[in-house]
This record gives sequence, C-alpha cells and structure tokens, in this order.
Amino acid sequence: MRKKNLALCLAVVLTVGLTAKSFSPPTVEAAAAQPTQTNLISNGNFSSGMTDWGSFTAEGGEADISSTNGMLTAEITDSGTENWSIQAYHEDFQMYKNGVYLLKFDVSSSINREIDYRIQLNADDYRAYTEDRISTSPATQTISVQFTMKEANDLAPRLCFNLGNAEASLPTHTVTIDNVELLLLDGSNIVYNEKTEESCNIIVNQLGYKTTDQKIAVFRGSNVGTTFKVVNVATNQVVYQGTVSSGKYNSAAGETDYTGDFSSVTAEGTYQIIMDGLENSYSFEIANDIYSDVFTDAMRFFYLQRCGEEIPSSLGSVWSHGICHTAKAKIYGTNDYIDVSGGWHDAGDYGRYIVATSKAVADLLLAYDANSAIFGDNTNIPESGNGQADLLDEVKGQLTWMLKMQNGNNGGVYHKVTCANFPGYVTADQETAELIVSPISTQATGDFAAIMAMGYDTFKSIDSSFANTCLSAAKKAWTYLSAAPSSVFTNPSGIVTGEYGDTSDRDERYWASAALYKATGESQYHDQFKSYVNQSVEMGYDWGNVGSYGNALYLKASSTDSNTLSKIKSSILTQAQTFLSLSQNDPYGVSNGTNYYWGSNMTTLNNANLLMDAYRISSNEQFKKAAIEHINYCFGKNPMAISYITGYGTVSPQKPHHRPSMVAKQAIPGMLVGGPNKMLEDSYAKAYLSEAAPAKCYLDHAESYSTNEVDIYWNSPLVYALSQMDRVAASTPVVTPTPVVTPTPVVTPTPVVTPTPVVTPTPVVTPTPVVTPTPVVTPTPVVTPTPVVTPTPVVTPTPTSSATGVKVSVVTNGTNSINQSYQITANGTSAIDLSKLTIRYYFTKSDLKDMTFWCDNAAAQLTVSPWYTSLNGKVTGTILKSNGKYYVEITCNQQYLLSPNTGSVQLQTRFANTDWSGISGFTPGELVVLYNGQIVS
Repeated sequence: MRKKNLALCLAVVLTVGLTAKSFSPPTVEAAAAQPTQTNLISNGNFSSGMTDWGSFTAEGGEADISSTNGMLTAEITDSGTENWSIQAYHEDFQMYKNGVYLLKFDVSSSINREIDYRIQLNADDYRAYTEDRISTSPATQTISVQFTMKEANDLAPRLCFNLGNAEASLPTHTVTIDNVELLLLDGSNIVYNEKTEESCNIIVNQLGYKTTDQKIAVFRGSNVGTTFKVVNVATNQVVYQGTVSSGKYNSAAGETDYTGDFSSVTAEGTYQIIMDGLENSYSFEIANDIYSDVFTDAMRFFYLQRCGEEIPSSLGSVWSHGICHTAKAKIYGTNDYIDVSGGWHDAGDYGRYIVATSKAVADLLLAYDANSAIFGDNTNIPESGNGQADLLDEVKGQLTWMLKMQNGNNGGVYHKVTCANFPGYVTADQETAELIVSPISTQATGDFAAIMAMGYDTFKSIDSSFANTCLSAAKKAWTYLSAAPSSVFTNPSGIVTGEYGDTSDRDERYWASAALYKATGESQYHDQFKSYVNQSVEMGYDWGNVGSYGNALYLKASSTDSNTLSKIKSSILTQAQTFLSLSQNDPYGVSNGTNYYWGSNMTTLNNANLLMDAYRISSNEQFKKAAIEHINYCFGKNPMAISYITGYGTVSPQKPHHRPSMVAKQAIPGMLVGGPNKMLEDSYAKAYLSEAAPAKCYLDHAESYSTNEVDIYWNSPLVYALSQMDRVAASTPVVTPTPVVTPTPVVTPTPVVTPTPVVTPTPVVTPTPVVTPTPVVTPTPVVTPTPVVTPTPVVTPTPTSSATGVKVSVVTNGTNSINQSYQITANGTSAIDLSKLTIRYYFTKSDLKDMTFWCDNAAAQLTVSPWYTSLNGKVTGTILKSNGKYYVEITCNQQYLLSPNTGSVQLQTRFANTDWSGISGFTPGELVVLYNGQIVS
C-alpha cells in the first residue's frame, strides 16, 4: 500500500478558547488490485502455529488459546461474562467497498454451545461488516458466508471469533477452529482511492513565538517560490518580506524542504506566512505569554491521571470518575495483600509503574528547581490555595504512593501494580479486576532510591518529617541494591500489562548514588558515583536510560570531585554537540535524524533538555536556540504539520489512545502524544503508514497506540522544557490561603460526556485486544455502544441578533450518527433566558426511518463564579419533519439566565436512525434560532 502523507486542513471545530482543526487518517491507494480467489488470511490453516493470530481474555474469561495439531484450540475454563470475554483474532488484511467476499472456516466444540464470528471495523463503534452467532458441537462443521463490503475501504479490519459467555454459564470445554479463509470473489466494482498531495506546505509553530525568538518557517512542495511574506492578520498588512533558502532533501520526512527566517518580526500580534503558489500558513501569535495556558494544562494532566481518589466533575469536567483502585493488591506469587492505593495512572491505561513514575517525578522536580517562580498554587486541583505550589502537592502524592511500593522488610521496591490484563475502554473506577503487585526489580529499586533522595532535597525545608521519611526509604533501598545482584525484569506469567523491561540497572544505581550523595553529602555514595563515572559516564533522560538525571544532580551538588565533574561536563557537551549538528542540519530543527521510534516526541524533548544542560555548562546560545526549535517541532513545526499537544494549535490530536479521553469522546487538553514511530507497531500504523517516511509515521487514531498514546513521562519533559527555556512567565506568588478559596475556573474544551446507555440491536460490539510489542502500554477489549463519528465536521454559519443578543453556533460531525456541538452566548446588553430559546437545525436525508435524539451533555462554562453549571436533564430535543425537510428542535425546560460577556452554554447532542442504521443522503441545512417564540435569525 501507498499512503498520503498529509495533515489535511479540515473544517474548524470550536473549543473553549481555542480553534482546532481535525486531523484525518491518510487516504491510501492499493499498490495493486486485490487478487481474487486468494486467501487474505495468512496462516489460516495454523501450519505456522499462532503466527499472525492473537488472542485475549477479559471480563472473567479464562482460556488457554494455542495451536495444536495444526488447529487453533481454545481450552476454556471460564467463559466470563461477555461474548468477547475470550477472543481469537486476525488482523493485517484489507477489505474494499463493493468487493464481494467469501468467509469460510471449520469449527467444533467439545460441548454444544454457540459462538460468534465477525469481521469488524477495528475502531470507533466496532461495527461488523459481517457477523453471525452459530451453534457448534463435537462434530466439525464448515461455515461459509458470502457478503458484499458496503462500507468504505478498510485497511485494518479485524476477523474475530468470540468464544465467551454467549449468555450461558459453560463448563470447561474446548473449541477448535481451522482452515480459515477470506476470499475476494468479485472485485470488479471496487474503487481504490487515489493518492493526493500534501496541502499544508508552509510549516510553523502553530502556537507561536516569543518576541525575541529565532523564527524559521519551512516550505515544501512543487510550487515553492523564492520569497515569502509575513502578514498581520488583524490589519492584513505585510510586515516583512524574506527570501527562501535553497532546497534540501530531508530523508527523515521524504521531501525537499526550504526555510525562511523571519526573526526580525518582533511586534506582538497574530500573523500568517504567505507565498504565491502555496496555501497560507496556519495563524500563529508573536507574544511573550503564549505558553501560559498550555503549561497549566500540561500540569493539570497529572491531576487528571490521579489514582485512588475521585476526580469530581467540578474539577475534572467530562473526564471525572469515582474513587478507583483502592482495594488491596495481591503480591504476585503469594497470598499476601498490601495497600498500594494512590499514584498516577501511567498512560492510556490505568497501570502504575515505578520506573515510569520515577522519570515523570524527576522531570517535575528538576523543572521546579530550574524555575520555581512559574509554578503557582492556582491550577484548580483540590490542594490549590493551600499555600504551596501545586506541583509540590502533585509530587508529594506520588512519593506517598511510591513509599507503599517498598517492601517493608528488605527495602526492595515492587516493579508495578496493575491488573493481569488491560481494561476495556472504561473509566478508572470501572476497572475492578484484582490488582496484582509484580515482583521487586533492581531497576525499580534504583529509581526509587534516587527519587526519594530528590524528594528529601525538595521537601526538607517545607515538610521535614515527610522529607526524612523519604530519605530513610532511599537509604533502605540503597542497602537492598548493595546486596542484590543486577536483574532483568520481565512480566511474570499471566501478567500482560506494560512490562517496562530493562536489560541493565547500572544507570539506575548511577542515578541513585548521585541523588543520595547530593542529599546527604556522605562519602559512601560519592565514592560509588565516582567509581561509576570513572568507568563510563551514563547518559539519558529516558525511563530506560536515566544517567542524565544523575549527572544533573551531581552538577548541583555542594561539593564535587573535579575529575568526576570534568568527565560529566565533557560527556554532556559531546552529546549536545551531536544534537546541535543534527538540529542545524534538519530543516525542522530537531536532532532525531531518522530515529523515530515509540515515544519519539519524548525523545525530542529529552534531547532538548540535554541541550539545555550544555547551555548551562557552556553559555553557548546555540544550544538554547536548538533546544527551543525542539519545542517548535512539538507545537507544529514538523513534517506532519500538526501540534502534538492536544487542544493547542490549529491542528492537534483529536483521538489519542487514552481511556479517559476515549470514554468522554474528547481529548484532555495539554497532553503530548507519542508521535511518529517508524516501526509501525499497531495494525493501523501498519495499514496506513507502510510507505511513510520515518518522521511521518503518525496517525491521529485512538487505535494507533504506537503513535498516538499519551503518558505521564511524556508530559513531564514537556513541563521541564517549557520551564527552563523561559517559555512561561512567573506565576502569582504562592501565599498562605484565606479560609475560603474560590477555585480557578477550568480551562478545557467543550465538555462531552459519555452518552447515556443506548439499547442497540444485535450484533454485539466487539472490542480491540491487547498487543504489547514494547514497554509502552497498549490497548485492550472495548465495548463502545456509541455511534461512529467521522472526522470531517460541517460548520453551520452562526446567526446573530443584535435585538436579542443571542448568538448560536454549531459544529456538526458524522454520517451514520450526527454529532453536534452547540455554543450559546449572550452578546447583547441584557441576559437571555434559555427557557425562551428554541434552536432548529434543518437537514435532509434520503431514507424514511424514524430517528432518535440525545443530549449527552449540557453545561454553562463561565468566566465568572460559579464557573461551571450543569444543565444535564434540562435540555430536550425532538426530530420533526416539515415541507420535506427534517429538523431537530432543541429547547431548555428550565429557566437559566445567561448574562453577556460571562461565558457560554455548551450542548453536546446527537441524533441517529432509531434502528442504528446509517443515515442515507444526509445533507446539512440552515440553523434557525427563535427567542420568546420569535425568529431572531
């Protein structure tokens, strides 16, 4: 397959305080027509064992699925509670619209029972292209079904066999499957998509630049000219005209790039870059406070990842959840249970991992040490207003959790606490399987010792009792390390959550000795650290290579050994010079070269932070400039022309692999996604990015977990980078709180809550199982009853009325189910009463089926107290038809006064055919607004 390497410029989607554009999956074309009469299922006869096949168990299902005697056999001991509690599946094939296919397989069961098979869309609502429930018995039968693919081309579907409950409690038994075939019988009516060219060809930091920053735009495409202009958007005046560099082939991006420097533009304002023959760049700002909001949201992400406590809607908006994961956890291989509540959920799942948390906490503590003035006490977390920087409150909670993960007898530290498998796409409080504490590892123990020593240093003048507890735990962990041989952690049998395996613990011991020396000044730790450095200097800000944390701490120690210090500085400068050379030779200004792997955006920022280490050592401004270019990359100056931070920039990720965001159907703002990964480690990446250049191996898709997941230790280097590069202005000084503190309003996108349960007809939606090719957490079974939302929105023009002061706008997405976001504001001189407001949205469709309306969320998001008021249950809607046109009529059944200039009311609604079929021929129409019975627009 070939793909379109493209960040499409799509219609505008409004969010609170931001304007974002959707990012669509690439369009692809077939390298050749799909062959007929050829089995599309590789290893369908299981002659190669389970190669190309996967399986999972969930929701109480227990089974051993393997290949025996050239057949797939499922030895089922517990059928679980759902039909998908046990699943065998196959991916890596394609299906094309209008193709006529034949699915065949042999199946038997040692008992009489029913099983389900289906070929499905492996994302969104997981709807089936074909499916059935069949009766099986000990006699082998051949199932054969012919069907036509009626939906759009799908390069990453899933064939699955659901062997779970089937609405009955089943005894132990065996299911056997063999000779699986999927054949294209007739492809004469297939239309393969054509490859299209990139359209966003003037690339900038979509957030913008500080006034004194170096500002370089990238130009690409076949129509690049010799000059460009910078235009003030407000005045439409050209403020600068510059020349373009000669072209340079960029192997990482697979394109020829040109650059243009407009650093001399320093006046604050909103700008675009234009060039004859190319579409204008996205708008960007030049100002000195452009990073303030994203910095706040990047920090609030950690609060929203908290485990073991409720995240109320007043603080968490649509990402709220109840108390989670407070049950005692079983220590693997024993019958002992311990309390390990607290901590942060690591990434897109709800596991908690010592090595991941250690990197995240280390970055935050270094950020606070580098620039404590920017960390305020007002980021709208429960502790805000307590007289202490919110970062310290957040970190203290993590240290408290980590203390619970230390074995009280020997000082070793358990590697992680998770369930045996990943959960479905549910909120944190809905993951209720048994918690299991994985065995002690020397890597986790080394990280723990280092972090506890750093915690002591940070809190010794704030909370001496807590600080001493941290130091005591650090020393106890060091005692364990001193006696314990190096080990390699691997997942114990039956545990399939993120492994965070590591082949060496030298770097963890290196970091721990440096941290304990800085904290205590004791010679035993200093001698050990000097010995390590004398052998070799450890480098790295990654979770698996943590040496740079030890170096950073030693550089700040009150007393150092000159020879040791010299070796560390030399190693830092050597590494930084390599990064600087790569950055200066890359049109996008980054030091990745062609090394785009899982979490490449973390690597980009880790490199930036090491460049800042070199800047502090040498005072060479080139290091700092290069570091800032890495920030520019993350905010849109990259080959994908996308800001990799959710909610910020014109084009940013809309569908990260992150369960809270997936459940809410809205991304938490301020999250850094993983970014390009040339290894193509999920089925969507394999299907859509097979010929993409390394720096373009990215998909904004919830199932592309290898490119679009988020993680606490990806956000932490973002916070660290922003803090030490003078990106953020000082916060309001932290003061002792008054008895009553009004919380700061949450700055979040328009809330969307998980829809109320919808009774949908069979077929049952089938989830996506876990694939764990790397240490990063991967996805799991899903039950997603909500309808599919297509990426291209329709924006209906906004009617206004000066007489009534009512303004209503709507963003419409979808085809099978129509999803709408309404924003209502009062822009006159007096308040409006929502109970007097009627909204009618007109549309046409070609089918005659009955329809159903839902209001999933209604709320006032205000800029004044009370900041947020839920209107759920107060908004109703009806689907009506008049003069051949349909319209949705939306009203509020309770008085609510919305005053001018105080914010807006946000409605998240949807409507669909009652039988859940696709809406045929949907065409959007006009928006009519009535106030007090009179049409105002």
